[in-house]
Amino acid sequence: MDQVVRYCQTSDGISIAYRTFGRGFPLVVPPNIMNSHLEVELSGNSKVRAFYEQLAERLLVVRYDARGTGMSQSDVVDFSAEAGERDLLAVVDRLGLDRFALYDHVFAGLAPTAFAAHHADRVACLVWWVGQAIAISPESVRKFEAMAPVMESDWDLYCDVSARLVCGWDAPEASYLAELMRLGSSPAGRMPAVEQIVAARDVDFGASAEIRVPALVAHIDGAPGSTGRARMIASRIPGAHLIAIPGHPQKAMPIGDDNPVLTTAIADFVEGAAVPEARLEQPKLQLAAMRAILWTDVVGHTSLLDQLGDARGREVLREHEKITREQLAAHGGTEVKAMGDGFMAWFASAQRALECAIALQRAFASRNATAAEPFQIRAGLNAGEPIIEDDDMFGTSVNAASRICNEAGGGEIVVSDVVRQLVAGKAFTFTDRGAVDLKGFAEPVRLSTTVWEP
Repeated sequence: MDQVVRYCQTSDGISIAYRTFGRGFPLVVPPNIMNSHLEVELSGNSKVRAFYEQLAERLLVVRYDARGTGMSQSDVVDFSAEAGERDLLAVVDRLGLDRFALYDHVFAGLAPTAFAAHHADRVACLVWWVGQAIAISPESVRKFEAMAPVMESDWDLYCDVSARLVCGWDAPEASYLAELMRLGSSPAGRMPAVEQIVAARDVDFGASAEIRVPALVAHIDGAPGSTGRARMIASRIPGAHLIAIPGHPQKAMPIGDDNPVLTTAIADFVEGAAVPEARLEQPKLQLAAMRAILWTDVVGHTSLLDQLGDARGREVLREHEKITREQLAAHGGTEVKAMGDGFMAWFASAQRALECAIALQRAFASRNATAAEPFQIRAGLNAGEPIIEDDDMFGTSVNAASRICNEAGGGEIVVSDVVRQLVAGKAFTFTDRGAVDLKGFAEPVRLSTTVWEP
C-alpha cells in the first residue's frame, strides 16, 4: 500500500491531502468528516487497513481528508455539500480520473450523494455502505452534553473522554479513536460535522432521490440500526441493488469493514460498472470465504479457580479477557465468543491470526513475570471455510481448531498444516509434531508447534 500523502488545491484555493492504494478501476472513498486523518486511520486500526488492502487487490482506492480535517488545510471549516464537492473534484482532477466509482458511508455527510447527482457523467457507480453506527445510550448522551464546555478549554481531555464513552471505558479501541479525534478534527469543526451528518441521515438522505447512476447499497444483515435505512436509501435510487452482508450487527465499522464478503461484492460491482453501458447485476455474495480460526484456553482453569476462590479467580479471568481482546483488536481479529476460560475468534488472514497468537503468548508471559497469580494459555489455529450463522461459526474447520488447541500445552501455539502452508515464507518458525489423531476425525491431522520468543 502506498504510504505517500500528496496534495492538491480546490477551485477556491484550499489544500487537500490524498493518497491512493492498489491499481485497477478507481474507487473514491470520501472521509469521515467528524474524524479523518490519512495516517492515523491506517496505523491505528487494523480493520480499516484490512478493508483498504482487500479493495486494493482489485481496485485503485483513493482516500482524502476533507478541508478542516486531518492532513488537509485546517483553518477553513466547511462541511457543506458544495465545499465537499469541490474537495472531491480537486482530488479526481489531480489524478486525471475522468470516470470513477464513488463510495458513500454513514459519516461522509452530504457531499458524495450530491456529487453523484450533479456529476453523473463521471460517476460510473455509487457504492453506499450503511454501516452499523455504535449505539449511544441516553446516559452517554447526557455525559456528552456535560462534556461540551471541555471541548473548548481542553481538546485533548475531551477527545480522551469522548472516545471512552463511545467505545467503552476500558476498550482497546478507545485510544485509537481518541488519537483520531485529536488529530483528525478540531473544536471548531466538531458541531458543523455533526450537523451535516444528521442532515445526511434525516433530511431526505441528501440528494439520493436525484441519483441516476448505478448504485449498490450494502448493510449488515439483521442490524436494526442500518437495515431500515438501507432499504429506504435503495428505494429512492432507481434500479439500486440492496445486499445484506453477514456479520456482527454491533461490530461493523462506520466507513468500511474487514469483511471479505463485503469487499468482494464491492469489487465485483465496481469492475462491472467500469464497462460503459454494461448491465449491472446484483453481486453474488461469496459466503464461503476462507477464515483463519483461533481457539485459546486458560490452562488449568478449574484448579486456578479452586486455588484463588471465586472472587479473585474471576478478577484474574477478567484480566485474561482484557489482554485477549486488546490483542484481537490490534491484529484485526473478530471475537466469535468468550467461554470464561477461553476465546474463539476468526481472521481474514492466517498471518494475522498467527501474529495475534504470538502476541497473546508474549503478553501473558510479560504479565506472569511480575504477577502474584501466574497462569498460561494455550492456542490452536486452523483455516477453512466455516459456516457462519447467527453470529457463530460451525463446521469441520472450527471443530478442528478446537481439537488442535487441546493438543497444545501451556504457552504453546499449535497450528494445522493448512495454516503452516498459508504462512510459508512469512518468517515464522515451526517444529513438526507429525500426524496426530484428533477426537472426532477419521484421519490423522499433521500439526506443528510455533516457535516464539518472549
